[in-house]
Amino acid sequence: MSSQPTERQFDNYRPKESTAKPVKARKSKAGILWVILILATAYLLEFEVRTSYYQSHFLHQYASKLTYKKRDYRSNAVIYPEYGPFDDRHGYSQLPKKIERLIERNYQITQQVVFSPMLMDYTEKGFFPPYHEKSQSGLLIRDCRAMTVFDFSYPKRVYQDQDTIPQQVMSTLLFIENREMLSPETNYNPVVDWPRFVLAAASQVAELVGVDMSKAGGSTLATQIEKFRHSNHGLTLSIKDKLLQIGSAIVRVYQQGENTVNARQRIVQDYLNTVPLSSAPGFGEVHGIGDGLWAWFKTDFAQANQLLLSRHTPQNGAQRGKVFREIVALMIAQRRPSYYLLQGHDDLESLVDSYLRLLGRDSLIETKLMVAALESSLTFNTTKLATTNQTNNKGINAVRIRTAGMLDLNLYDLDRYDLAINSTFHGDLQQKVSDYLRSLAQVNSAERIGLLGQRLLSAQQLDKVLYSFTLYESTDSANRVRIQTDSIDQPFDINEGSKLELGSTAKLRVLATYLDIIAELQQRFSAMTVADLRQVDVERKDHITRWVVDYLITTRDRNLTRMLDAALQREYSASPDERFFTGGGLHVFNNFNKKENSRVPTLYQALQESINLPFVRLMQDIVSYSSSYNSEGSVSQLLRNDKDPRREEYLKAFAKREGSSFVKRFYRKYRQLAPEQRLEVLFDGIAQQEQKLSAVYRYVKPYDGARELKAFLNARLPAKHFSDKEINALYNKYGEDKFNLADQGYIARVHPLELWVLRYLNEYPETGLTQVLDDAQPQLQEVYRWLFRTRYQNARDVRIQVMLEVEAFLSIHQRWVRMGYPFEYMVPSLGSALGSSGDRPAALAELMGIIQNDGYRFPTVRIDELQFAKDTPYEVTLANNKQMVTRVMHQEVARALKRALANVVQNGTARRLNGSLMDNQGQAIVMGGKTGTGDNRIATEIRDGRKVASTAINRTATFVFYLGDRHFGTLTAFVPGEKADDFSFTSALPLQVLKGMMPILSPMINQTEQCQAGL
Repeated sequence: MSSQPTERQFDNYRPKESTAKPVKARKSKAGILWVILILATAYLLEFEVRTSYYQSHFLHQYASKLTYKKRDYRSNAVIYPEYGPFDDRHGYSQLPKKIERLIERNYQITQQVVFSPMLMDYTEKGFFPPYHEKSQSGLLIRDCRAMTVFDFSYPKRVYQDQDTIPQQVMSTLLFIENREMLSPETNYNPVVDWPRFVLAAASQVAELVGVDMSKAGGSTLATQIEKFRHSNHGLTLSIKDKLLQIGSAIVRVYQQGENTVNARQRIVQDYLNTVPLSSAPGFGEVHGIGDGLWAWFKTDFAQANQLLLSRHTPQNGAQRGKVFREIVALMIAQRRPSYYLLQGHDDLESLVDSYLRLLGRDSLIETKLMVAALESSLTFNTTKLATTNQTNNKGINAVRIRTAGMLDLNLYDLDRYDLAINSTFHGDLQQKVSDYLRSLAQVNSAERIGLLGQRLLSAQQLDKVLYSFTLYESTDSANRVRIQTDSIDQPFDINEGSKLELGSTAKLRVLATYLDIIAELQQRFSAMTVADLRQVDVERKDHITRWVVDYLITTRDRNLTRMLDAALQREYSASPDERFFTGGGLHVFNNFNKKENSRVPTLYQALQESINLPFVRLMQDIVSYSSSYNSEGSVSQLLRNDKDPRREEYLKAFAKREGSSFVKRFYRKYRQLAPEQRLEVLFDGIAQQEQKLSAVYRYVKPYDGARELKAFLNARLPAKHFSDKEINALYNKYGEDKFNLADQGYIARVHPLELWVLRYLNEYPETGLTQVLDDAQPQLQEVYRWLFRTRYQNARDVRIQVMLEVEAFLSIHQRWVRMGYPFEYMVPSLGSALGSSGDRPAALAELMGIIQNDGYRFPTVRIDELQFAKDTPYEVTLANNKQMVTRVMHQEVARALKRALANVVQNGTARRLNGSLMDNQGQAIVMGGKTGTGDNRIATEIRDGRKVASTAINRTATFVFYLGDRHFGTLTAFVPGEKADDFSFTSALPLQVLKGMMPILSPMINQTEQCQAGL
């Protein structure tokens, strides 16, 4: 037994208290801190996810620095999108190319956006610039008063503001696509729905590692908008695409402030207005619920909204259910629009029923509306809808067509561009003149204006005549079109889209050419002494040069104005008894009035009364001058002496120089055209006779057979029917081995080198001019050598005369083109003096503009300014450059012509207009012009050069005019087709129409109805 310590044996024993401090058990503070941190983080995450409180501040600070400003100069600090359906449709992605095309066409940048450095950096990373994108835009055209005359807003049917969206529509959209969008939190980020985003990310990861898991979509309305507007083809093709969509959407939401309530409401509105819904037959691309209702169901958008905003009643219940079902269908169809809207109608119906029940279950729509929608069914409208962008305003159409051409667009795409155009038209006067012209088909209007009577119309003919009118104003640097309209209810434009025989208006071109030659010769010879002038060697047939030299010798007066007046006093016979060798054969011409046949009027008088034969003879003199004025190396000089030992040397030099110039001319004429277009141009310039057409066809199409020749002739000569025997005869007669190149040209009455160049370009389309000239050298010698190999002198002289006339008309054509003639060729015949080469009213007006502008050719302007992408980061404005003004006529020539044209109104064929236009003081405004009547016919029988039977193609009467010192234009009356045989109106008709129009035009002519400065 162990003994206890001694101290413990006593009763009063007390154990001693230890002086050492007790050791307490340790508790873990780190674990508590981690718990607190996790809870706090979770709370902050939940708070941030729910409210977006902190991110809204930092994102707004960043986004607010992504800015751009508009500057009054061209900018390099701008990045245009490369793709995206929204950017393609509005033209943003194509702007760099379109800007360059406009600059090439004489426009210059006057304003352009400049990106801030941060926006440049942001955009270079692939993000989409943040700005308030347009739900509705399109082509806008303003007139010269800045008044809107055309507005193609696309999409057509949109919710203009949030308050107009029915609650059922908004609730349904959010239920289907984005249920947290309208969170009550003011700073809420609507771009990322975190639960959906996490689930979608997990499904993507699972797919990568091979785990079977149902896919989930994480796109919100905001990212969907970014996708279908700006991603390539409107698709998400990679994770990078998705991140760019999310990043761009977040920045866009917070750019205007930390509070996102308005931004979220705009997202809902933008989605409803612009969601893509495939393409509907007859409508084209469909964007937005509004256009979708109309395009797919022909349901009126405004009526549908009115029904949904109304109370449900027995009377409107079925209709409410129908339109609501259609709206739900479109919202669902956006996932696979081409399938659901074009093919999978049954699948779409099933999905709509499911969603309607869910909407009703969650009390998002009224039970009655749900029942009515379930009882309804979708009725797709498959009928082709009328095109919505047609306009019969010819001035507007001219602007649209010209703009489309400059931008290389079709009208459908142009109308959807984010583009505003400032045009030169006066919208109010344009409409008044259009209404006036259409009223002329009514008997009451025609009687009041004086259109019924001899050389005018009968009451039964009124509605068969078409009218075209154009008025220009000459400004400091351009001829601005103020009115362009006609009475045709079709897009076709007589003024610019036609080739018409406008009769005696061609006399103005002939007279302008004549006076231009007089001015050239005056400059050439005016410095010579009388002795030198007596030594000038003038060819026998060159009457114009002979007259100029004699005038200078006789009068010793070098003043050009007086010389031109004297030139207009030269007399020419009006006798129709002469037969003229022209166009390869003998032709006879007649005057309109037989009483003129015995006269020998001056050119001034001949223009005044529009007498034909003096102008035919004047054209003959111009042809003679054009084939002989260049005495050095001229063919006519080579013909003087067949035995001249220098003839061979001259011939080679002439062939090389002249032939090369023709090769260059024909190369430039055809090089920009496609092969078939080249052939069309060539065949249009040839007399439509089977022999000539066959000869040319066999040369330019040497590998085609008789069947192709028959098809060609049937297309060119529909009034004739060719048997196989006739076709085989033509095919064999004009085979390539039957005639050389010169003979082919002679048969067709075209320059042989034109045939050679065209065939060469079609066979070797990529060849440059230098190579063409090298390869043409053997042909040049051959084409001209034949002139001296014909056995009989008379036959040779006939062929020489044809060749000289062809070359002369090529020279005349160049003069006419310089003065605005619109076509690539003219008929090499004296008949061109009376209109046989055709013309256009707009081209005649351009010639009148040259005369009005003292010999300067101003550009014709219909579009002063183009403003792309207004209020966007891509905004750019281009204005018409004012530098393209060229002198094409001597000032003295222009003024002489103007005086002669004034005489036509005062004393000649247009005298019924004299005094019809007054200024503000009651004084008559000076006006001038030229009349012309074209009776375009196909000759069906010709005897001794005279047309004895013919069929009408159309009839025209035209007046090209100037009014005062600033305005000019044309008015044309036109009857197309064989019915023209029933009409006998003359130019008295357009004169009377213009006289009745004067009260409408007077405010503009007298400057009381003005356009804005510079427009």
